[in-house]
Amino acid sequence: MSLKNATLFIIIILVLDQVSKIYIKTNFMLQEDVEVFSWFKIFFVENPGMAWGAKLSDVFIFLSDETAKVVLTVFRIFAVTGIGYWFCMSIKKGANKTLVIAVALIFAGALGNIIDSVFYGVIFNDSYGNVAEFLPEGGGYAGWFHGKVVDMLHFPIWNGTFPTWMPFFGGEAFTFFQPVFNIADVAISTGVGILLVFNKKAFSAPDERYRLLME
Repeated sequence: MSLKNATLFIIIILVLDQVSKIYIKTNFMLQEDVEVFSWFKIFFVENPGMAWGAKLSDVFIFLSDETAKVVLTVFRIFAVTGIGYWFCMSIKKGANKTLVIAVALIFAGALGNIIDSVFYGVIFNDSYGNVAEFLPEGGGYAGWFHGKVVDMLHFPIWNGTFPTWMPFFGGEAFTFFQPVFNIADVAISTGVGILLVFNKKAFSAPDERYRLLME
């Protein structure tokens, strides 16, 4: 895959991700949901931390929530820089198309969520009990690097109750699939999935014709 095509692929994912997030942020109140199908809802939530809503300060209790948020965002920036370097080197070395697509998906998804973390606190006000405004006169809900990631895709495919005989969870309500996520998350998960499932193909030797061309 050429650098031009791979870059266009990343841009398309980023645009879809950011357009969907901005639309949700400027049209929904926090925790508002719309049922599209019985198994699919648009459900607006914000994630202030890591995956599944966990915070870095929950792990490192000596860090305040504010400091932990900045540390996490800076770490994400370094991580996405490394992924971007991997992407560029994969293109340069004529890596297998499967690997390029997978890394492009991971890079686009990671960058999409970083945009939220870095900028959204400044360019939006909060969504508690009201619909947020873009570039509000009174300023945003937080400072730089303190933004929350916007999530909205929810697939409650099945709702039920754990059997009473089951230890710990018996009798409790259960929903599959419970997490709420966004397009960037889908891109990251898909990219990682491709690397796991098609590992041998992704990391196969570069095409000989491409290598000779680059030399």
